[in-house]
Amino acid sequence: MLNELHIENIAVIERADISFGKGLNVLTGETGAGKSIVIDSIGAVLGERVSRELVRRGAEKGLVTASFDVAGCEDWLQENDIEADDELIIQRRITAEGKSGCRVCGTPVTAAQLKELASRLVDIHGQNDGRQLMDERRHREYLDRFGVPAETIDAYGEAWSRYRSVSRELGKLQMDETEKERLSDSLRYQIEELERAGLKAGEYDTITARRDLLRNSEKLTDALDQAVEILSGGDDNAVSMAQNAAYFTSRASAFAPELETAAENITGAAFMLSDASETLRDFRDSLDFSPEEYDELETRIALLNKLQRKYSRDEEALIAYLDECREKLDDIQYADERAAKLRRELAAAEKQCRIRAAQLSEKRHEAALELEKRITGELRELNMSSVRFAVDFALQENEPGFDANGCDNIRFIMSANAGEALGRISRIASGGELSRIMLAMKNVFAENDPVGTMIFDEIDTGVSGIAAQRVGEKLFCVSMGRQVMCVTHLPQIAAMADNHYLIRKEERGGRTYTDVLPLDREGRKQELARMHGGDNITETTLASAEEQLRACEKYKASRSPA
Repeated sequence: MLNELHIENIAVIERADISFGKGLNVLTGETGAGKSIVIDSIGAVLGERVSRELVRRGAEKGLVTASFDVAGCEDWLQENDIEADDELIIQRRITAEGKSGCRVCGTPVTAAQLKELASRLVDIHGQNDGRQLMDERRHREYLDRFGVPAETIDAYGEAWSRYRSVSRELGKLQMDETEKERLSDSLRYQIEELERAGLKAGEYDTITARRDLLRNSEKLTDALDQAVEILSGGDDNAVSMAQNAAYFTSRASAFAPELETAAENITGAAFMLSDASETLRDFRDSLDFSPEEYDELETRIALLNKLQRKYSRDEEALIAYLDECREKLDDIQYADERAAKLRRELAAAEKQCRIRAAQLSEKRHEAALELEKRITGELRELNMSSVRFAVDFALQENEPGFDANGCDNIRFIMSANAGEALGRISRIASGGELSRIMLAMKNVFAENDPVGTMIFDEIDTGVSGIAAQRVGEKLFCVSMGRQVMCVTHLPQIAAMADNHYLIRKEERGGRTYTDVLPLDREGRKQELARMHGGDNITETTLASAEEQLRACEKYKASRSPA
């Protein structure tokens, strides 16, 4: 449930703090006063797309903060590593440059994350939802959401995925003979070229290091000779001198025991120098340089460089590419056998798809009967007593007779008046009828919807008289199980409110300001009188408003549980 809404520098609202309650919350006011700005602000704080035009002129930024109950969002908070106490605080900032930032309980989140969270909090029925109802491509979605088991939809989805996977794999094998021969020749040439090269993993680095060694052989040999000479050549070499030093230090330690460690260290150093000298001598003796080896290495490196440039791959990737080419050639050479196998798999997958599609269609027909019954009942309660509502099924006309959504083409059809044939909603329903059909559907679907707040932005479009009264009653009934917010121009709906807010616009100091005022019972009576008679509020319109409030209170008491 939405508890608190803070709006700052959004359109004509400089600042507003609104506390919403349970049940039916109604927003009324003159046309252009800013009622829809409140709804737009809620949409903004829930991740809807915003623009810099939403920021109040002259302000650096706009801000919307909303406080919701945490219930129902615990798993989302855990998945996104966000901590919340007793309430869920959502904030959206929009700068005058059009940039925006979102936070949930002080933690920055993306607009996509915010929209995911919003789907658990609020269902907004905007003024364009009626147009969505006329879009027959959405009708299957409405029906599935109403009453088709998720496991049935998932089972068909798995069968369809398997069918599409095999179908695509078979399509890749189907090429004409000329293309097949051309591709085979190209693969054979590449395979032969790479096989002749005799590629080995790690070879390039090894032979490059050996080439560099040979390239500097003279300098290397000279350096080794000099080092060996210093360490062990002649009488006064480093090893001999270290050994002599160790001997005399050892003698001295006989008279001064504290020198024993020094003697041991020098002795160890003498052994290390001797070992190093042997290592250098062995390495020098192992060197076997020849101009022929150097030329061979240069030739090999040039070949590897050429192949790497040609195929735009390094050494390891070239080896992998060779394997890939062999596999492709095998696929082409054995394409007929593989195609025959895939055709058998495709036939089996198609059979499974048809079985699952038939099961899905059966569940849809069962759900359609219940939906027809429920929607018709709801519409009759909304003063559409002669309405007939039906779900029309037709088989897919494409080959193979099913697609990602099954084998059914689904559309809603209706007849608004007695004696008229059923037809497309888009051709039969008026604006007011569309609003009531959408309200009826929202009410039916809401039973399985965990969202705690529903918002209706001008659900009263095209509705008046008794129909308006029935819409108000239906909104109240919906609000008995959840929080409902409604922007309306009709007193029949406003009179049903549990919480009533007046959106008032006025000029102060040459600027336009919009205020949001919660109304007490007397304020509600004044507002209903204005909605009935405009600025000309009389004793008669006030009496009418009082009578309407009492009638609504009586109706609400009759529907409330004892």
